[in-house]
Amino acid sequence: VQLQASGGGLVQPGGSLRLSCTASGRTFSNYAMAWFRQAPGKEREFVAAINWSGSSTYYADSVKGRFAISRDNAENTVHLQMNSLKPEDTAVYYCAAGRYKTVWSEYDYWGQGTQVTVSS
Repeated sequence: VQLQASGGGLVQPGGSLRLSCTASGRTFSNYAMAWFRQAPGKEREFVAAINWSGSSTYYADSVKGRFAISRDNAENTVHLQMNSLKPEDTAVYYCAAGRYKTVWSEYDYWGQGTQVTVSS
């Protein structure tokens, strides 16, 4: 699976962004999808995951209630809607395909990352 992430940018605190990740290659619906992020000097951390059908989602406590993950298997895309953004959300965001887990090592395929910067 080849993954291409997009939608990052610079946004003010309290603003919103929508990240997208488009897949090609193997059957997209075979995989759970997730978003991870990595800030400078910090380890990669789990943000959100969605199972293969979209019927189940899971979020890190730090984003629960603010972020929403969704997928469209017909379009081979997964989205991350990010609302009420905070400066601590600043990071490079990566989409990943694999098993429905919160650990990065459970994901076999990764996108190239898209930068999200939250600053006034």
